[in-house]
Amino acid sequence: MKRILVPTDFSEHAEDALKVAAQIAKKNNSEIIILHMLELPHQTSDAIMGGISIPESMLFMKKANEMLDEVASRSYLDDISITEIVKMDKPIHGIIQISKDYDIDLIVMGSHGSSGVEELLIGSNTEKVVRNSDIPVLVIKKNISNFNAVNVVFASDFSEEAKKPFEKLLNFTRLFDSKLHLVTICTPNSFKPTHTSEKSMTDFVSQFNITNYTTQIYNDTNIEKGIINFSNKIDADIIGMCTHGRTAFAHFFNGSISEGLVNHAVKPIITLKI
Repeated sequence: MKRILVPTDFSEHAEDALKVAAQIAKKNNSEIIILHMLELPHQTSDAIMGGISIPESMLFMKKANEMLDEVASRSYLDDISITEIVKMDKPIHGIIQISKDYDIDLIVMGSHGSSGVEELLIGSNTEKVVRNSDIPVLVIKKNISNFNAVNVVFASDFSEEAKKPFEKLLNFTRLFDSKLHLVTICTPNSFKPTHTSEKSMTDFVSQFNITNYTTQIYNDTNIEKGIINFSNKIDADIIGMCTHGRTAFAHFFNGSISEGLVNHAVKPIITLKI
């Protein structure tokens, strides 16, 4: 993992994400790109300082760079290669474009963790990042002083379309020598016989060279509760989940998964695009 992108709006939640990114970077000798998206409705001119005309946008840019310099000077970023970027663009377009231009391996973003996807860092734009990013997005819900990924849950239906995101998850977990907990959530509305679920998981796992894993079937009233309750049961560090490029979480498990998982789960979530 060479480069980690951390978009920031200078909020507490963005700070929590940056702290986690710093821990990951130190473990893997990665570079961190801190990005602030400056979205201005228009540019105007203002006469100040004896009649010198200065575009208002340049004043915003100067202030944003000063704030970014302050963030980059945090002690927890010592000994990490830091690149600071202030970009004038719509947040979703700018974040996706920077991630491509800088060959980013992981995007780390903060979340309020209590008001759904719409309340993620940079508002509803983060939902669009999760939906459209081909790069894994790690969503951080709170301050984590000692981030680790010892136990990682991957909840899925283990269909063919889950292979690509699972490969991305493996690249992440190998950095931490994680134990993977592969789980199928069985609910009244998505019931499958045990032997069918077991075969799906067995066939799926056989396509990858992994040894440190478990496969389990977990019963609950709905998929969201099942993922959260199973993750709490095994004291998981991270929840891995697939997203669909067209409708975000709507095609997870070949059915529908509400934004309630992101809303209610306190644990970090890594999203992987199908």
